Order: sequence, then structure tokens, then C-alpha cells
Amino acid sequence: AMSFWNKYNRTMFKNVFGSGFLVRTAHVILTWVITLILFLHDTELRKQEETGQLVQPVLFVLLVLVSVLLYFAVSLMDPGFILSDDSDLQFTLGVTEEQQDMIPPTTKSLRQRRCGHCLLQQPMRSKHCQTCQHCVRRYDHHCPWIENCVGERNHRWFVLYLAVQLLVLLWGLHIAWTGFSYAPAWQLWLRTNGMLLAVAVLVALLSLIVLLLLGSHLYLVSLNTTTWEFMSRHRISYLKHCGTDENPFDRGTFHNLWGFFCVWGTVVWEQVYFREGSDQV
Repeated sequence: AMSFWNKYNRTMFKNVFGSGFLVRTAHVILTWVITLILFLHDTELRKQEETGQLVQPVLFVLLVLVSVLLYFAVSLMDPGFILSDDSDLQFTLGVTEEQQDMIPPTTKSLRQRRCGHCLLQQPMRSKHCQTCQHCVRRYDHHCPWIENCVGERNHRWFVLYLAVQLLVLLWGLHIAWTGFSYAPAWQLWLRTNGMLLAVAVLVALLSLIVLLLLGSHLYLVSLNTTTWEFMSRHRISYLKHCGTDENPFDRGTFHNLWGFFCVWGTVVWEQVYFREGSDQV
């Protein structure tokens, strides 16, 4: 038990003060610099603030704050690291991936394989992340934006963060648009609105990226698949035996979304795979 907690504490310390520290610091600084620029220019936020109409300025700042807090929650959260062998699941140990590939898809005794890097048993849908140096339950992808994996424990929070971030960006883009002032000459207009234009272009690009990310994740969640499974289906032992359009984890759009957003706990995906139920442990 002591070894488990020591490893967990080292993992969390690395998350907070590792290479991601600069990325997170840059994200926070950029967020508040853009927010400050929107307030300093002659935008509707500044006009409302000067006239004492504080509802929208306060709401905007609070929404920015919520997005930053969600960002830190997702980036520092344990995504589902596997730090010890799972003794609750009784599967055969020490089987290589090549041996596992020989098991027919209808067999009820699918064996867990040991990770070739951390030497721990990998439950179904988990994968070893080379960057984090841990296996992650229901691995989706490693996100350099948050410098953390997106997995079973933080995936829904990642989607929520994307939704809030998109709302902030679109609102910020609207605010920037209201701040452009008229000038009789192009050079004078650019000198007057150059900083706001740069912010507007940056926010527009970020909005497009976040919109595409959010849309793709909601689509994959509605199918109960992950980015890794979607991109590497032909190389994953428990999927490459299935047909092109067959997903053994798909329980229908409504149940997939409900399970993702509303059901808490660790799912035994081996049971779902064999349609034996999705009891939690």
C-alpha cells in the first residue's frame, strides 16, 4: 500500500511540476492577457463597465475563470493510471499480445496481457502512454494542450472543458468585433485596431480548433469508442476481429451518452464486450 501511494504521489508531482508546468502557465497567461485586452479596448464590455452595467462583464470574467479551473482540473486529474495489478478481475496473467490475438472473438475467457513497459496487467481498452509512462484505463489520447492523458476518469471533464472553452472563445470573438473603430485610412485603422485584430484572429482560430475537437469527441462518445480505438482499430487485438462497422461496446446513442456523462465508476469492459452486463466495480 505504501509503495502504491508513493508511486501515486510521484505521478501527481510530475503532473504539477513536470514539463506541463510551462504549458499550463502559458495557457493561463494567454487567457488573461486576451481578457485584459478585450477590457482595455473600446469594446462593449468596457462601455458596459464604464456605465455601471456590470452583469455581462462579471459573467464573462466568471466564465473565463470557470474555463481556467476546468483546464487545471483536467490537466492535473488522474486520467485513470493503472499503478498496480487489478486483483478484482480474475484473468490469466502474463500473455503476450501475439498469443492474445490467437484467441477467437467469441471466447469467454479473454486474457489480460501484461504491458511491455510497466509490466502491469492491462484491462480491456487501456493503453500505455509513452509520455506519461503509465497505462491508462479507457485510453483516448495524450493531449499536449493539457500535458496529460485523456482517459476514463477525466474524459467527461475534458469534453465539458471544451464546451465551456468554446463558449468563452465565441463570446470573446463577439466582444472583439464590437471594439473595432472606424478610421478613414487603412494604415490608420490598422494602427488603431492592430492589437484587437490580432486577438480576434487568434480567438477565431482557437474557436475553430475547439469546435472541431468538441464535435469529434461528442461523435466518438455517441458511438462509445475512443480516439485511439477509432484511429488504430486495425491494430487493436479485441477490435480487429470485428467487422468494419461493428463496435462491441456500442449500446445505442442514448445509453452511450448517458453512460459517459452520468454513470460514475470503473466499468468492466470485458463484460460489456461479451454482453454479460456492464456492472461496475
